[in-house]
Amino acid sequence: MFEWVSWLGLAVAVLIALVAVVIGIGVISLVVRGISRVRPGVYQTLAQTRQRLRVLMALLAVWAAISITLPVADLRDVIDTVFLIAVIAAGGWLLIAIINLLLNRTLARYPTDVPDNRAARRVRTQVLLIRRVLAAVIVIVTIGAILLTLPGAEALGASVLASAGLVSVVAGIAAQSALANVFAGMQLAFSDAIRVDDVVIADGEWGRIEEITLTYIVVSIWDQRRLVLPSTYFTTTPFQNWTRNATELLGEVNFDLDWRVNIDQMRERLSKVVERTELWDGRTANIQVVDAKGGFVRVRVLISAADSGALWDLRTHVREEMVTWLQAKNPAALPRTRVLMVENEAAVRTKSSAAPQNRGLFSGSAEADARRQEFTGAIPVQDNVPENMPAEGPDHAPDRAPTKD
Repeated sequence: MFEWVSWLGLAVAVLIALVAVVIGIGVISLVVRGISRVRPGVYQTLAQTRQRLRVLMALLAVWAAISITLPVADLRDVIDTVFLIAVIAAGGWLLIAIINLLLNRTLARYPTDVPDNRAARRVRTQVLLIRRVLAAVIVIVTIGAILLTLPGAEALGASVLASAGLVSVVAGIAAQSALANVFAGMQLAFSDAIRVDDVVIADGEWGRIEEITLTYIVVSIWDQRRLVLPSTYFTTTPFQNWTRNATELLGEVNFDLDWRVNIDQMRERLSKVVERTELWDGRTANIQVVDAKGGFVRVRVLISAADSGALWDLRTHVREEMVTWLQAKNPAALPRTRVLMVENEAAVRTKSSAAPQNRGLFSGSAEADARRQEFTGAIPVQDNVPENMPAEGPDHAPDRAPTKD
């Protein structure tokens, strides 16, 4: 008769246990594949869980086989302790996979690649935070359960429970900032202040919320940098959230133009520009003169888009199109700087200031002009001019006076 309590029986029992595990895993795989035909994607979703379940099943089967057929009784306690620790660790590992599976199925119901994904982003933020908390709790419980299997762990546990009050006070004082970040992260996740994929302006940077942990927030900046901020930053510092209630946004494009700009033609051109692009959501496209000073008029183009990314592209598109149109079709609207020639102005002022000083007998009134004409008009020439008088006038008179013959 075959003796099971022997080293040969131990080897045969372990082999039988492994074969049973393989058969069981095969049956489970067939069932999962059958379900995946009805619901595609189930088999790939359960991949992580199936791997951890195989490890746990193998440990349990081998443990049972060794416990039944181990020929040395003195090694039974040591082997039982080792396998118990391994089973507890594998159980915690499998439990984390099951929780991740359930939470991932929940997230699958709320896709974020839709235009209005505010509710989906809120659920994703809360689920991710719950996942981290549950994983931390499972790890702590698993470690505690493993410690309880070791000799003397009961006394250690009692000592820890007895001094829990003092330890909590000391830990709270030592880890005040860390605990503040933890509670701040939970507050942000469940107060709906920020969510994953929210568009924010934090610390002077524009970006999207990429990750929310228990202690810090990761902001993905537009130039592919990552801004890591403590959770308390978002609870103690004002910041802008562009997508808290809705993703639709308004944007403006400003132009400083000359006073001769034709606003009606600009409005017509803006209507044509926004109607030709898919970036515009059709809500708002307007032009207003919001200021007029310093030799220019400020024209504001107000436009709307479905989200922040589309708004940025739409603003740049409208700016480029309007600048090209102004250069080609309305050059009078281009900004100009007018310069007053100070030298000419000074000469005019000098002439104007000198005119009143020269006014006298022959200037300043109609009578003075008449008198000026009397004295400056042509002088009539008499017929009985002396023969010896030069015709050219007194300037051509001879040096000496004429004498009689």
